[in-house]
Amino acid sequence: MAIGAQIQAWRVSRGFSVETLAAKADLSPHALEDIETDQADPSLATLESLASAMSIPASWLFTHPSAFELLFQDPDEGESPVPDGADPVTERILTGSRMDRSLYVMLTALIQSGEPKLLRAAEVSLKSLVKQSKQATVPWLNRPSGHFEPPSD
Repeated sequence: MAIGAQIQAWRVSRGFSVETLAAKADLSPHALEDIETDQADPSLATLESLASAMSIPASWLFTHPSAFELLFQDPDEGESPVPDGADPVTERILTGSRMDRSLYVMLTALIQSGEPKLLRAAEVSLKSLVKQSKQATVPWLNRPSGHFEPPSD
């Protein structure tokens, strides 16, 4: 699906009119209409402005909003299947984080920040968790009370 159609889908899903979103993103309504009909290619600054106006990460503009319904629905409403059309990475993350939507939001925020130290720390922590999950028992749970030694990776 073209980026214009995705932007329009996000605008509609968030309840914005063309005029309202254009004003919030500091664009003319005509420019936004041109972007939504793929008659104009938005710049990166425009994409970031549109995403900010809709209070979503800019990267989400490349995926249809229905792929993120799991994040926005009330957890007490029951489970819904992951929508078709989500890219494979998003689909796996959404499926894996069904019990805790905050995990997906946190990972998205980390990736969006682009801070190398945070990304490296997250990578090391996730690798450690994967390694520990493959072990039959967690080694530090078998230590005597009062003895603490962090796991070595």
